[in-house]
Amino acid sequence: MKTKYNRVYQFRIKLEDIEPSIWRVIQVPEAYTFWDLHVAIQDAMGWHDCHLHEFFLIKPLTKEKIRIGIPPEEFLEDETIPGWKEMIADYFSMIYQTAVYTYDFGDNWQHTILLEKILPKEEKQVYPRCIDGKRACPPEDCGSIPGYEDILQILDNPEDEEYEETIQWLGGQYDPEYFEPAEVQFDDPDERFKRAFDL
Repeated sequence: MKTKYNRVYQFRIKLEDIEPSIWRVIQVPEAYTFWDLHVAIQDAMGWHDCHLHEFFLIKPLTKEKIRIGIPPEEFLEDETIPGWKEMIADYFSMIYQTAVYTYDFGDNWQHTILLEKILPKEEKQVYPRCIDGKRACPPEDCGSIPGYEDILQILDNPEDEEYEETIQWLGGQYDPEYFEPAEVQFDDPDERFKRAFDL
């Protein structure tokens, strides 16, 4: 993180419409852009960042509802603001604490983002970091919530005729209940940006 900062934002990210809940608590530098926050969410949740995303929230100064993410090239009239041009500190505060984050417009994974705290940066602490969370995120491209629920039912019954095929599709293993915050590894947002846009 090249930009100097003195505070960190603590966010709780919850994947909607799934019970028991799938959620994470992360701390990120106040100097982050929305692109940087997106990368941190992807890494903390366990997504692979291979689909489009957007944040939906209120702009504090104008009170207008806006979208921040990656503007689709095929829709020139799209009003999505590029995430790498907007700073999270210009939108989030203890007054404006929430946003909706959507990942993969096909499976349409909706996440609620809540700014829990604004904290002083701890000396010698590396940010971003994940400090809490529960359960693994659904597999990529599984068919949204209905597909995810089907997978859980199949995994719960080794006698199911689709069990072996499903395990193979999942790469040999998948424990929907497992999550360990200390195992989260965060990518460099700048490097991810270069890879995403072939720079």
